[in-house]
Amino acid sequence: MIKFVPLEVVLPLRSKMLRNGAELETCILPTDNIEGVFHLAYYAGDKEVASVATFFPQQMHNREGAAYQLRGMATDSRFFGKGYGAALLKYAFSYIKNAKAEYIWCNARASAIDFYQKQGFKIVSDEFEVAGIGPHYIMILNLI
Repeated sequence: MIKFVPLEVVLPLRSKMLRNGAELETCILPTDNIEGVFHLAYYAGDKEVASVATFFPQQMHNREGAAYQLRGMATDSRFFGKGYGAALLKYAFSYIKNAKAEYIWCNARASAIDFYQKQGFKIVSDEFEVAGIGPHYIMILNLI
């Protein structure tokens, strides 16, 4: 089941999967509380969070049009390959289309490129390094 959730629900999985178990406070992104932000969680069962993602209104640098940026997407390793992350994204795509956005973009970890490509995202940048995290690419999914 996919739900809109408060920030506190996404932080533990962000910490575990994206920040090597860092303190939850250090996993809060500057955009986590801006106007229009929403956090989604895929629940495997009643209470177990399998996958999370955060979306907020933000145009990509040098590109016009209404857009959302995806940040902090994580799936617990126990649930890899079960389709939970893909289902969460499809749910978000539908919601964001209804908000009249033209595209969704993200800074994708190099290790997640295949996953995002399977969801329809395209690489639109050269590889770049995010300090302390690793290599990334900007990816985009056109909604219209």
